[in-house]
Amino acid sequence: MALSSMTGFARGHGVSGSYAWSWELKSVNAKGFDLRFRVPQGWDAVEAPARAKAAEVLARGTVYANLSIARQDVAPTVRINESVLQAIINVLKGLDGKIDAAAPRLDGILAMKGVMEVVDPVEDEAERLTAEAAAVASFTDVLRGLAEMRHHEGEALGRILSGRLDEIAALSKRADASAARRPDAVKARLAEQVAVLLATSDRFDPDRLHQEAVLIAAKADVREELDRLGAHVAQARHLLSQGTAVGRKLDFLSQELNREANTLCAKSNDVELTNLGLELKGVVEQFREQVQNLE
Repeated sequence: MALSSMTGFARGHGVSGSYAWSWELKSVNAKGFDLRFRVPQGWDAVEAPARAKAAEVLARGTVYANLSIARQDVAPTVRINESVLQAIINVLKGLDGKIDAAAPRLDGILAMKGVMEVVDPVEDEAERLTAEAAAVASFTDVLRGLAEMRHHEGEALGRILSGRLDEIAALSKRADASAARRPDAVKARLAEQVAVLLATSDRFDPDRLHQEAVLIAAKADVREELDRLGAHVAQARHLLSQGTAVGRKLDFLSQELNREANTLCAKSNDVELTNLGLELKGVVEQFREQVQNLE
């Protein structure tokens, strides 16, 4: 399967009977999978089946699903609230002759709160159920569009990440071939540091000197870090070729790559090797930032 990013957008609409709807899906980065619905009042029944379909398609990301509903070609019903109207008429009759004012007009009475009501027509249950099923089916189509956009961006991310891995591999190779790692260079640095140790005291214990020399030699050897960098790069390439939801695994590998680059810098006592380690850290950070967008 192809790689997929966690960002995307899709929109779709449809009509069933007197109901017209539109879906709008938007997804952003997240550590896990979180689907947040916003549906009109009374349409909660579409959420459960739509959520189940989304879980089959998406693995990570926060997805915002917004459903809008409108009824078409259905005239609203206008009715008079007889009890409210009668109460107002009774009050007006009681005020007759008490106030010097013009008689109330019909439009004024009807404009009073609660007298005239505009209500939606009664819904047909069968038509409503059909519309809900159609809206869920439409959600599946829109979801497919969202997944396609995420796959398209995932392909672009895959190319970027492959390029970063190539850079990491090239820098590791340069570090391995660095003049500072040649046996004669390591030997010279050991001799220099041992001489410094001997200069600190004329009664330096030979056994202690041997231990210090071993520690210095171990610190100068970055073979282990370079090997692990190579192994991590190989594993990351395998995951990219495998596809599917590999974002979390790649995020873990990016942390391991950063750890090895840090250790390389810490062990290095050569300017060239240190600079290569710093370059490695920069490229690894770029790799990690792009991985955050991957499902």
